[in-house]
Amino acid sequence: MGFKNPSLFMIFSSLCILYSFLKLTKADPWLLVNQTSPSSNVSGGNWQLLQSSVGVSAMHLQLLPNNKVVIFDRTDFGSSNISLPPGSFCPKNDCTAHSVLYDVVSNTLRPLHVLTDTFCSSGALDPNGTLIQTGGFNEGDHVIRTFAPCGADSVACDWNELNATRLVDRRWYATNQVLPDGRIIILGGRRVFTYEFYPKNDALNNTKSFYLRFLVESRDPEENNLYPFLHLLPDGNLFIFANKKSILFDYKRDIVLKQFPLIPGDDKRNYPSTGSSVMLPLRLSGRWPPVVEVLICGGAPAGAFMKSDKMKVFVEASRTCGRLRVNDANPQWLMEAMPMPRVMSDMILLPTGDVIIINGAANGTAGWEDAVNPVLSPILYSVNAQLSQRFTVLSPSKVPRMYHSTAILLPDGRILVAGSNPHTTYVFTGLYPTELSLEAYNPYYLDAKFNSLRPSIISVESGSTVSYGSRFGVSFSVSLFRQGTVS
Repeated sequence: MGFKNPSLFMIFSSLCILYSFLKLTKADPWLLVNQTSPSSNVSGGNWQLLQSSVGVSAMHLQLLPNNKVVIFDRTDFGSSNISLPPGSFCPKNDCTAHSVLYDVVSNTLRPLHVLTDTFCSSGALDPNGTLIQTGGFNEGDHVIRTFAPCGADSVACDWNELNATRLVDRRWYATNQVLPDGRIIILGGRRVFTYEFYPKNDALNNTKSFYLRFLVESRDPEENNLYPFLHLLPDGNLFIFANKKSILFDYKRDIVLKQFPLIPGDDKRNYPSTGSSVMLPLRLSGRWPPVVEVLICGGAPAGAFMKSDKMKVFVEASRTCGRLRVNDANPQWLMEAMPMPRVMSDMILLPTGDVIIINGAANGTAGWEDAVNPVLSPILYSVNAQLSQRFTVLSPSKVPRMYHSTAILLPDGRILVAGSNPHTTYVFTGLYPTELSLEAYNPYYLDAKFNSLRPSIISVESGSTVSYGSRFGVSFSVSLFRQGTVS
């Protein structure tokens, strides 16, 4: 399984350069990361408005290997604020676009054609960097769509729907994860308690779905088990978390290998009590398999969705994070308190190995008109800091981003932030209007005072493909030290 796109390869090699930079200091890389990001430095980030409007509310963002970002929304709410090109095909007689392609380098965009409803669908990149987006709402709930990275003729790239291949079960609020063999597992969804695989292959028994009792056991009257958290572990098994429960799952044999303790407290963590999760960086020296830690932050108390959706009573969101060493002999949750409550946030691993928690609301849950009090300030979670120093509140944005907001890490180290539409249609008046703007948050490590520490790529010696186990060389320079090469 190789990376066949040079731009994806450059992203991959940049991670190696970060490691080599740390290696040049002759210090423990993990300690140095911690030393270069004390609270006196990390608050120096800033916000940048990239586009006042991209025309669609960014329910979904996906970075492609060629430094372009696919942005898309649902298709069942009426017109968007960007038109399709004159003379092009208008799906459902709607000549506005519900998806755009954003070019990170040129800060430009163009409209795309998405045919079926992608409302709360799910996706993942395959090994070649093609986006596989599955399911959604209405006529889109069994649909498999692809978007391949654009070549030289970027105008020719658009969404493609696989009419001859469909999902076995309806997938709405499901979760996708790419697997070591190149397949993608698609798990869960509203009132669906199964998983299936893409691509469909009779020889691999991939043309049917498989029942997973855990999805039934983790459901409550509010559901709270949609968009389950999936993390692929170094041993090839899956960590699956939904509501308050989690398991270690062998998808090859369809066996639950372990049940982990319930995360402590009354807070629920998955949609509609939407928290967020990351698997923390792996330390690849020493023991094998490496220590694997999962971090889950935010959510909402039991009953919060019913109160917000039916009574418009918006209870305070969860203030807690849970951290679990998955491969300990007796795993136990370590609970920590964030500086403020948060629901519907996004969590992103940074190049430093730390985590940024961004977007979301302080009261309520996910859903139309179901949250208030947007949280404007991101939080930095310093993975290796002492407990009392883990959280740092960062510079606030001026833009509220709650339901259907999104954020991703760009190859240049910025955070791309977009979306927020608390309404069933586009509404541009009132307290929490639909947000069409596109911003970048520039973390502290992009500050000019760190220029002497930031590696610059000089050349890459490899060809166009990087495969697992292969070697490649990268020449780089760090002005504070010297030019070097790492293989």
